[in-house]
Amino acid sequence: MSTAFATPTDTTPSKGASAGSPGNGGSTTPRRTAVASVINRISSPQTIDFVDVPAQDYYSTNVFTKSVMKDRLPKTVFKSLIRTIDAGEKLDPEIADIVASAIKDWAMEKGATHYAHVFYPLTGATAEKHDSFLSPTSDGGTLSEFSGKQLCQGEPDGSSFPSGGIRVTSQARGYTIWDVTSPAYILENPNGTTLCIPTAFVSWTGEALDKKTPVLRSMQALNKQAQRILNIFGHEDGAFVASTAGPEQEYFLVDRNFYYARPDLLTAGRTLFGAKPPKGQEFDDHYFGAIPERVLAFMCEAERELFKLGIPVKTRHNEVAPGQFEVAPVFESANVAADHQQLMMLTLRKTAEKYGMACLMHEKPFAGVNGSGKHVNWSLGSSSQGNLLDPGDTPHENAQFLVFCAAVIRAVYKHQGLLRAVVASAGNDHRLGANEAPPAIISIFLGDQLTDVFEQIKAGGASSSLPSGTLEVGVDVLPPLPKDAGDRNRTSPFAFTGNRFEFRAVGSNQSISGPLVAMNTIIAESIDYCATKIEESIASNPDGLNAAIQSLLSEIITECSAVIFNGDGYSEEWHKEAEKRGLLNLKTTADALPQLATPETIEMFSNYGVLSERELESRLETYQEQYCMTVGVEASVALSLARTMIFPAAIRYQNELASTCANLKAVGYEFDTDTLDSMTALVKSLQDGIATLEHAINDVSATTPDEECRHCCDAILPSMLALRETVDKLEEVVADDIWPLPTYQEMLFIK
Repeated sequence: MSTAFATPTDTTPSKGASAGSPGNGGSTTPRRTAVASVINRISSPQTIDFVDVPAQDYYSTNVFTKSVMKDRLPKTVFKSLIRTIDAGEKLDPEIADIVASAIKDWAMEKGATHYAHVFYPLTGATAEKHDSFLSPTSDGGTLSEFSGKQLCQGEPDGSSFPSGGIRVTSQARGYTIWDVTSPAYILENPNGTTLCIPTAFVSWTGEALDKKTPVLRSMQALNKQAQRILNIFGHEDGAFVASTAGPEQEYFLVDRNFYYARPDLLTAGRTLFGAKPPKGQEFDDHYFGAIPERVLAFMCEAERELFKLGIPVKTRHNEVAPGQFEVAPVFESANVAADHQQLMMLTLRKTAEKYGMACLMHEKPFAGVNGSGKHVNWSLGSSSQGNLLDPGDTPHENAQFLVFCAAVIRAVYKHQGLLRAVVASAGNDHRLGANEAPPAIISIFLGDQLTDVFEQIKAGGASSSLPSGTLEVGVDVLPPLPKDAGDRNRTSPFAFTGNRFEFRAVGSNQSISGPLVAMNTIIAESIDYCATKIEESIASNPDGLNAAIQSLLSEIITECSAVIFNGDGYSEEWHKEAEKRGLLNLKTTADALPQLATPETIEMFSNYGVLSERELESRLETYQEQYCMTVGVEASVALSLARTMIFPAAIRYQNELASTCANLKAVGYEFDTDTLDSMTALVKSLQDGIATLEHAINDVSATTPDEECRHCCDAILPSMLALRETVDKLEEVVADDIWPLPTYQEMLFIK
């Protein structure tokens, strides 16, 4: 569909695009009003004094950091707290009152009047309950109070969040519990500040109702097993081995005028209709291109707010699709990274509003262009040993690295279904398997160097590593560059990228906690297996460590090599090859979610104290319900849009065509009715599509969560897609001044 625009400096209404110009019978549309508002927008003035107040001066200023603790707490209390934070020791409850007093004083000095226990329920969003520091006194005054008990424990309603049946209205008690390993922070608002305390959220029975509790449990399990491998290699200092994460957040920005003129974006987070624009991403001119001024201003302010919260954002750039961008932090402890990721999404959305934009986190807000992911870079390490997935220059000689790497390979092979399940959602289904995301088949990319080393091990022993080398480009003025020993593979869902694994299948709108819990636990289980095999071997032969490691590595690479694939994961050939290898291809959420409740998964999570069978089943039920509700909302919005906006526009244009034909016939002109006939057929197809979708929505024959998911997947979504095909064809033929919804061309390219 073509669009004519009035320029911002042209105050004369244009015939084609002015919001005030009469379209059909003097009417206008929300779309045309939105277009006019966007192109006549006045830019905001500078808001950041970036010269006089450099970033390093306000980094972590709103965080109760270790340095703040050291300054404000007695030495013994500080040391006790640090042992809990850094070494995973049990928290001493006797110090809670002292810490609470110090943190309250710090927060009130920054203008805080309230504190909030921040927690992460199974909605995947952030929840918070605010309470005032001030309590009334008998003489009519107030007293600021914040006790150790208030710091450590809160009590929100446990039954009002999804729990898969663990909590019901008649059994509503739930507790929030202070997580000392994730620092408290100040959340600023134009009218005040709030002290935010990251917490776990559990039921009265102690069962996890949230995303954080299993992350902490899984990190504890991972540390316990990793210590066994380190002990085998003579590292017995006991420094806590933590998983680390660095999630790359992709997102879209659209002007809020367009956002509010699209009920599907507003309600469902994605466009349910929209014809392909004349230009999309085929020129690759947006990726890493010059960041638009308005967008860069937004990024600068968002980063300032993130810096104040101690979130170590490092990278920003244009992504592949028009209107798509990315922000990425450096590595942090996995638990803190998960909390910071939730804060990052909130900050991006909030800051975008100030610049008249909406930040879209949906995995596929626009069809036909790349969707958005959240690549989670995962590793593990300790303060004494550093990154345990760093291979060094000669990985064939780094036996400790090879054991940990082999454990990851085995974990992914054994639990590929679980990894697919923890990234399953209605939104991510539109992204996985397309040409911007890895397929639904879980495989590992190792690269040339590690693949060669493991192939040598498989053949009897590794004696060499492919060298990294130097890159010469033939230009004397350019310096030679160190060349990595292997290439990168952006089509792999689980790729080794030098000193970490990148889980690329995670969706942009998801909490990273679920994937972290899965990775931590399956790798803990696999490290346990490796440690046990080596310990048993050297128990009978104390001098046979090298032979035991060789035997273990050879066994793992022989058994699990099917999961290693260094080729093009987007190709159809890989799908056929993966099937021959016996790898799972769970294409939809309805296919993938049952993997959460397999006997093997239940046993593993239970054995390592991460999730009980009941907790795991509650998550399956919750995620199935969320999938069905998401599809249901989308279907209802599509039905409403088709009936109340698309159909009226279509018959209005059909009436114009019919009137034109009748007028020509009345004055004796010859004419053909091809356009009218085509339009009439599309209107009929629209009516049929509406009826089919309505029937699918009203079908309540499913009686179990599995059946409901299958109905959404196999009946409702195909009906929505069929309706969309008709609507998108209508968009390409209906008169521009009648079409009611902002188009892809407008939303993606007008900034």
